Amino acid sequence: MFLSVFDMFKVGVGPSSSHTMGPMVAGGRFLARLRDSPFEAAGLRARLHGSLAFTGKGHATDRATILGLAGVLPESYEAETAEAILAANRASGQLSPPGLGPLAFDPEADLIFDYGPALPGHANGMVLEALDAQGDVLLQETYYSIGGGFVLSAEEQAALGPKDLEAPSPVPFPFRTAAEMLSMAHGAGLSIAQMKRRNERRFRSEAEIDAGLARIWAVMGDCIARGLEAEGVLPGGLKVKRRARAIHAALIAERGMNLAPPHTINDWISAYAMAVNEENAAGGQVVTAPTNGAAGVLPAVIRYWLDHVPGASSSRVGEFLLTAAAVGGIIKTNASISGAECGCQAEVGSAAAMAAAGLAAVLGGSPEQIENAAEIALEHHLGMTCDPVKGLVQVPCIERNGLGAIKAISAASLALRGDGTHFVPLDAAIETMRQTGRDMHEHYKETSLGGLAVNVPNC
Repeated sequence: MFLSVFDMFKVGVGPSSSHTMGPMVAGGRFLARLRDSPFEAAGLRARLHGSLAFTGKGHATDRATILGLAGVLPESYEAETAEAILAANRASGQLSPPGLGPLAFDPEADLIFDYGPALPGHANGMVLEALDAQGDVLLQETYYSIGGGFVLSAEEQAALGPKDLEAPSPVPFPFRTAAEMLSMAHGAGLSIAQMKRRNERRFRSEAEIDAGLARIWAVMGDCIARGLEAEGVLPGGLKVKRRARAIHAALIAERGMNLAPPHTINDWISAYAMAVNEENAAGGQVVTAPTNGAAGVLPAVIRYWLDHVPGASSSRVGEFLLTAAAVGGIIKTNASISGAECGCQAEVGSAAAMAAAGLAAVLGGSPEQIENAAEIALEHHLGMTCDPVKGLVQVPCIERNGLGAIKAISAASLALRGDGTHFVPLDAAIETMRQTGRDMHEHYKETSLGGLAVNVPNC
């Protein structure tokens, strides 16, 4: 299965790609099925399972599910419209998705958090139902939100298997592993970004690719800018104060006085990343990179490169993004980018690997050095748990993105100091991450049943 750069980087809404964007997308898909069915539905019902149940309210899964069943999609989300839909639903007990008319949906009775065992297909499972006037089920579908805003129906999930890897690829460079990527790059005499661009050309023109990449960076850059200007307390009850603006202001003041020690560059990087993740925690517009919970790592590294590295040029941001997407696609294909499936190693770890690869590319790294940079970054996130306090994408998630960006830059720098040869292949690190995630207790996979989530007061 080919994963486009525009699959890996999707414009959406916070706080979570798997828990917010995914349920919205699932709701939209279910409405499309209902419109195509012969049934005259009178109501809707949703049941959340696994991680969607345990951390759903902290991740705004309840709101997202209602909005998805009202026809709202992440890419066209508008805060004022969403709030009006939610208020109307609370008042009327109905939803009015386009083309279907009023349907009964009581958020207290029809949105069910099932805290029993997760559904078999994935830790993020949800069952959506259309009901007749007597409450009998007319149409039912199970969806899995598998990370990064990707959604599969139960049928699609069950159909995945070895045959997908054996199917003919529609792209000229169908690498599914890092080893294949390096072999193809060597054989074709192309960079990783050039191969990825040629793959994208099977589906889009050069102009469309460039415009899409420019929009991705524009949304990322705007998110940083908003986060560096915003103040106040983040929603959810933890009373976490926004910090990016104050840190950024202090850094600017120190720079003017020439008093800052060299290691202060780490604070610049953290401020950029935290700005994004504070916006994400507030429900703002972000780009999955590869998820919302890890959305600050990659833009922070790009901003660091553009603002602090001599010779950087915004004209090469597309090369950064294409390289990062190539690595992210390999990780998603062979392991996971879902915190509910493999812990935060799959989110911030994957983001750091992608960012390290992108930075190594624009700093002139060879394909081997780029692969090494990604491997270093991922290797040193192995075992990282996902244990958000109170189920909110705030603690430790916001700071964690800053540290992930710093690790990514360090990984790229270390790789560029070598010739690309190294002991642990990226494919081995990815497989280790998959195995570690499989063995990790569910308490540490976005359920808020272990780790910091139970050892830090939630109020």
